[in-house]
Amino acid sequence: MTYPLPDRFIFGAATASYQIEGAVAADGRTPSIWDTFSHTAGRTFHGDTGDIACDHYHRWREDVALLDQLGVDAYRFSLAWPRIQPDGSGDGNAAGLDFYDQLVDELLDRGIAPFVTLYHWDLPQAIEDAGGWRTRSTAERFAQYTQIAHDRLGDRVKDWITLNEPWCSSMLGYSTGRHAPGACEGDGALAAAYHLALGHGLATQVLRADPTARVGVTLNLQPVQPASDSPQDVHAADLALMNSNLLFTDPILAGRYPTLARETYSAISDFSWLREEDLAVISAPLDFLGVNNYFPSRVAAVEYDEADPARRTATDLGTHDVIDPRGETTQMGWPVEADGLRRLLVWLRDSYPTLPPVYITENGRACDDVIAPDGSVDDPDRVRYLQEHLDAVAAASREGVDVRGYFCWSLLDNFEWAEGYQMRFGLVYVDYPTQRRIPKTSFGWYRDRILAERAASVA
Repeated sequence: MTYPLPDRFIFGAATASYQIEGAVAADGRTPSIWDTFSHTAGRTFHGDTGDIACDHYHRWREDVALLDQLGVDAYRFSLAWPRIQPDGSGDGNAAGLDFYDQLVDELLDRGIAPFVTLYHWDLPQAIEDAGGWRTRSTAERFAQYTQIAHDRLGDRVKDWITLNEPWCSSMLGYSTGRHAPGACEGDGALAAAYHLALGHGLATQVLRADPTARVGVTLNLQPVQPASDSPQDVHAADLALMNSNLLFTDPILAGRYPTLARETYSAISDFSWLREEDLAVISAPLDFLGVNNYFPSRVAAVEYDEADPARRTATDLGTHDVIDPRGETTQMGWPVEADGLRRLLVWLRDSYPTLPPVYITENGRACDDVIAPDGSVDDPDRVRYLQEHLDAVAAASREGVDVRGYFCWSLLDNFEWAEGYQMRFGLVYVDYPTQRRIPKTSFGWYRDRILAERAASVA
């Protein structure tokens, strides 16, 4: 059964700059941390890089035409910081700004609202060489970059997302080492998380100078529950919730730094980078919160990787996600449980009384998609996943959560970070050797769902 979504609900699709653009040395763009990371042996699947990706930099008109065929209300995409402000300093790069200028105009000409993400992980390598997100200066430079982007696009772009998934930027980038820049640190990862939040706050100040701008941030969040009722698992779940959610939701939505974080990380950090007066900047009111969610977490207690508390990374918490071997998983190995999205949205509403309206800014699944002999790409598991998760959004709305829109991840198959090109999330299949785009079954299903919702809202 399909459950109706709220009237004026926004349907969209999402992408990210390094994952689709390619043209990494074109028109003044300088290397990002992901260029460096992906060109380092052993970091990505088969040594894949974003050098070409989906060649969106040259094929953007074709991709906007696909969005038009899909019938979306909005398109969420990110700007490449090293394309707009090479090396993260100085004036804006005219050629890079021209690219996004044309893209925005084409979207608006087709009646598609641009939702612009300022940072989706492609930090200029020059800034990382100076300390990266571990340092306060990076947050300040992010605000300068925000000003450049807004000065060029703000007359037409009204919906701005400061950061995408700062947990991944900090914890996967500076603690586990699975993402760029590939560091494995304790205090450095915590400082990165904090300075990302500060960068969000400083960028919000810049954008607020424009009274027409609508400002949000996108957090990747999970509903977290213990794997059992044992005190050990319950405590492990509390730690996991703190690390995955509260490190960002508490400062941004409530103006506080989590007490459990101060206690848990006391052996690896003196928190000297934390300034209490920053919390008012970080927690400035938002017009919306972007939520990325793919799966829920069931957490069990395990042994620490490092016996010495002072040598642990920020993600070495004595916790482990438990996945039911009998349950369905995606190509990424992630469990499929649509009701987790409903539970997450209700948790946000109950935990943060001033929660702004919510957009689901990413949701989707990787499937082992193949081209059939007739040239089609059938992906029934993705169709079912999208159906069930949209129903979960509708259920949360019926429970009183103010959910305004849903952006499917992703428009295109693309460079999936450390997983390279082996994982396919797109509504559109990309044949990488030829760059041919093939809309999948899910593309047609999503288009029809959008049309049905619009018809229902008019009736």
